[in-house]
Amino acid sequence: MTDNKTLPAQIPTLYIVPTPIGNLGDITQRAIEVLSSVDLIAAEDTRHTGKLLSHFGITTKTYPLHDHNEQQKAQVLVEKLLSGQSIALVSDAGTPLISDPGYHLVSQCRQAGVKVVPLPGACAVITALSASGLPSDRFSFEGFLPPKSKGRKDKFLEIAKVERTCIFYESPHRILDSLADMLDILGPQREVVLAREITKTFETIQGLPLGELVEWVKQDENQQRGEMVLLIHGHRETVEESLPEEATRTLGILTKELPLKKAAALAAEIYNLKKNALYKWGLDNLD
Repeated sequence: MTDNKTLPAQIPTLYIVPTPIGNLGDITQRAIEVLSSVDLIAAEDTRHTGKLLSHFGITTKTYPLHDHNEQQKAQVLVEKLLSGQSIALVSDAGTPLISDPGYHLVSQCRQAGVKVVPLPGACAVITALSASGLPSDRFSFEGFLPPKSKGRKDKFLEIAKVERTCIFYESPHRILDSLADMLDILGPQREVVLAREITKTFETIQGLPLGELVEWVKQDENQQRGEMVLLIHGHRETVEESLPEEATRTLGILTKELPLKKAAALAAEIYNLKKNALYKWGLDNLD
């Protein structure tokens, strides 16, 4: 028996409806009910969405809303909503507005007092993160990487010291160049995960130190195809980076007169640092 709460409300509503990112089985029952019941579906590509609707026997009319016309057409859809119609917003795949059109429409709807109801569903960012093995308590989604090398390198410099997991989308024809730029800025030891073709037949999720990942992708052309998500482990401060230069300089001076263990304890007390960190630094860097 269908829960009436899953069906469109009687008042005009804009529904944000996620669609599958690869596996058609990932569409929700609620999404099917909403798409079947609204007056109109605003779609990024009406032909692409038409195939999905046909698969599920949905006959609702579609209306094109994409990057090139959204700012002009959003008001048209708001007027339809204000006149009493309910509309579903979909993108080609996944959750609308996540690197897809819809921001202008949702913003105008909220300004006009139109009810906006989001449905949960498929999203490549969250799906990839959940299986990546990288820290997920703090992360940021940065969208698609810039198309040119300088823009990419600037972006990698921007996140180089960021401690949270950073997530990007990338296209297959740029993946090798993007990984090369990432390697130049972040170095070979930074852990990076490539999640490719999520939910599809050839789904791959591979995490390696960046230097190894670059070679792995180079050696297998299959890993250079399909929809891609790149997840970058946040910056982890090393002992050397965490110790002030004046503290290590003082430690060096003290060890000329004192055993390392005693010198580390004194330097730690002077600079309010952990003596074990100074002791380890001394073992690694002092004769």
